[in-house]
Amino acid sequence: MIWDELQSALDALQRDGLKRNRRTLESPCGPVAQVAGRTLISFCSNDYLGLANDPALVAAACAGARTWGVGSGASHLVSGHFAAHATLEEKLAAFTGLARALLFSTGYMANLGIVPALVGRGDAVFADRLNHASLIDAVQLARADSQRYPHGDLAALEKLLAASPARRKLILSDAVFSMDGDLAPLPGLLALAERFDAWLVIDDAHGFGVLGPQGRGSLAHFHLPHSRRLVYMGTLGKAAGAAGAFVAGDATVIEWLAQRARTYLFTTAGSPLIACALAASLDLITQGDARRQHLMQLIAQLRDGLAATRWRLLPSPTAIQPVIIGDNHEALRIAGALYERGLWVPAIRPPTVPKGTARLRVSLTAAHSEAQLALLVDALRELA
Repeated sequence: MIWDELQSALDALQRDGLKRNRRTLESPCGPVAQVAGRTLISFCSNDYLGLANDPALVAAACAGARTWGVGSGASHLVSGHFAAHATLEEKLAAFTGLARALLFSTGYMANLGIVPALVGRGDAVFADRLNHASLIDAVQLARADSQRYPHGDLAALEKLLAASPARRKLILSDAVFSMDGDLAPLPGLLALAERFDAWLVIDDAHGFGVLGPQGRGSLAHFHLPHSRRLVYMGTLGKAAGAAGAFVAGDATVIEWLAQRARTYLFTTAGSPLIACALAASLDLITQGDARRQHLMQLIAQLRDGLAATRWRLLPSPTAIQPVIIGDNHEALRIAGALYERGLWVPAIRPPTVPKGTARLRVSLTAAHSEAQLALLVDALRELA
C-alpha cells in the first residue's frame, strides 16, 4: 500500500537520524524564545540585525495596514501593485546602486523565476556545487544543460565555460553559502562572466544588510563594478527582518523578468503593509553600522572561545558559524544537550549538507548579548 511505503520511509528517516522536528514559538522572533513553556536562548534565526521585532518596523507595518489594508488582492501585473510596493522597489534599487528592482514573494520564488526566464533548452548553467536548494531547483526548471563546479573553484569553472558550446551561458552562485558561511569569489566570477559572455546570477540572501558599506550587500563588500550581465537577488526575511525578496539589475533585464518570470506573473503580490515595514527596515540597515560591528564582535567571541576545543569551525567570516560534528546521531545528541541547557542550536543533517558533515549551525544576530553567547561557548566547551 502507498501509505505503508510512506510510513516505512518516515521510519527510515528516524532510524538514520534525518527526521526533522518542528517546534512552535510562543514569542516574537528574537534572541530569547518561548517554546513549549520553556525560555531558550535561540541561535537559530537569520534575523541577523535583530530587526524582526524592532518597534520601528512594527509601527511602519501598523501604519501600512491602516493605509492599505492587509492583502494586495491580485498579482503585481493585474491590480496588486500598490504605491507602497513601488516605493520599496525604488528604495531597493537606490540602496544596491542598480538600475531597477523587482519584488518577489520569497527568495525561493525569485530564484525559480530568474533562471528559467534567462536560459532554457540549448543553454547551459554553471552552478557552484554547494548552492542553495532553490538555485538547484531553478536549474531543473530551466531545462538547460546543468554543469556543477567544485565549491568556489574558479579554475574548474573556467574550463567548463571554455568547453561549452551552449548558445547562452549563466553562472549561478550564492554569495554567502547558507550552511558553510563562506563567501563566493565574486570578483573572479564576474571576470569569467565578462570573458565568456555569460549571465552572472548572485543569490545574496545572507549577505544583504550585513556585508558591505552600510550593509549594501556582497557586491558592495567586494566593490564590484556595475555590469549589465549581473543579476542580483536579495531576500528580505533575514537581515531586513520582514518577508519577501527582490531582484535588481539592468533595467532591461528587470523588465524582461517582470514579463517572463512565472513566479512573478502568476502569484498574488505580497502584502503592502510588509512593503511599508521594509521601507523602514532599509533606513535602519543604512544606519546600522553599530549593529554590524557588534555582530562582528560576537563572531570573534565565538571563534576565539572554541579555538582550543575539539570542535571544528569552518572558516566563516559571517554570522553563520557551523560547528562540524560528522555523524547525524551525534549532532542530534549535542543539539539535544544544548537544548536541555536552554540553548537552541539546530542540528543540520543531509540532504541539507553532504553526508558525513552533520553540524550545529550557530546563527548569530546583533540582538544577542556577549553574555548570552558566553553561555553557549561555555556549554560547548563543557560538552567537548
